[in-house]
Amino acid sequence: MKYTLKQLSELFNADIIGDENYIVDKVSSIENATSTSLVFVSDKKFLKSLDKTNSKVVITTKPLSKFCSLNVIVSKNPYLLFSKVSQLINKKNNLVYGIHDSVVNSTSNLNKKIIVEPNVVIGKKAQLGDNVFIGANCYIGDYVDIGENSYINPNVTIYNNVKIGNNIIIHSGTVIGSDGFGYANDKENLVKIPQIGGVQIGDNVEIGSNTSIDRGTLDNTVIGNGVKIDNQIQIAHNVHIGDNTAIAGCVGIAGSAKIGKNCVIGGGVGIQGHIEICDNAKITGMAKVSCDIKEAGVYSSGTPLMLNAKWLKNAARFKQLNELFLKYKNK
Repeated sequence: MKYTLKQLSELFNADIIGDENYIVDKVSSIENATSTSLVFVSDKKFLKSLDKTNSKVVITTKPLSKFCSLNVIVSKNPYLLFSKVSQLINKKNNLVYGIHDSVVNSTSNLNKKIIVEPNVVIGKKAQLGDNVFIGANCYIGDYVDIGENSYINPNVTIYNNVKIGNNIIIHSGTVIGSDGFGYANDKENLVKIPQIGGVQIGDNVEIGSNTSIDRGTLDNTVIGNGVKIDNQIQIAHNVHIGDNTAIAGCVGIAGSAKIGKNCVIGGGVGIQGHIEICDNAKITGMAKVSCDIKEAGVYSSGTPLMLNAKWLKNAARFKQLNELFLKYKNK
């Protein structure tokens, strides 16, 4: 899609410095831009790189614009505006509705305003909203609801009794609604607890590839509206994740943990089961969360990287910490 700077200005209520009739048709990195690319700069340290770019248009702030010789789209938040323009330029074409002949469908009166690619299996009484895309080799279980304008990429498995909202993106390899890890101890045997709950996912959620979201034991596992979930994340049974929370890759969330709204969970974080995290909490990468978080803020745990020889000495000293405390506390 091609747009003049004047059109972008009107769409996003942004000021233009330079040629408002200049046309752009793509967004690019500064290094790989062409003359019709749009780039952005939000930090002064990147201004020098504009001298070598082929782009003729940059999104930046008003204070930084005075250092730019290119056409400028002025924004208080260049990265955000760049993202919105990228969505506009890279908007997917309208779906060409149809269900491939190889699809195995057990639902009568399936919505016709959808596209279903080869080798998909659809269970009984599934409901797919308008403009839903189901990629090749997906499995959609019995009584699954998928809201309108949702995009399920190839090789996604959605078990029975999963409810998914509108405007959802689910990436390949993800499994939703598998059994939670629930067992009762009977002396030397572990007795499986039937997982009879479901999974409920709100609107405007994106789920990365190879992520698992387990069904609840009795009640549902719940993912709120606007939640963004990265790749290779484990969400156990009966977890609740509040609206607009973002979770980076390789996070593990144990059963019945409750995470509030507008939280940010860094990569590799481990969250213990049956704890609660309040709204607006930020947890840095590789932290271990083993107790409730009751106040908004930034939380970290763990030992930062250091040379192995130094780490070994510190580990040995850490074991002596309690003895040192007891030795000197009454002195």
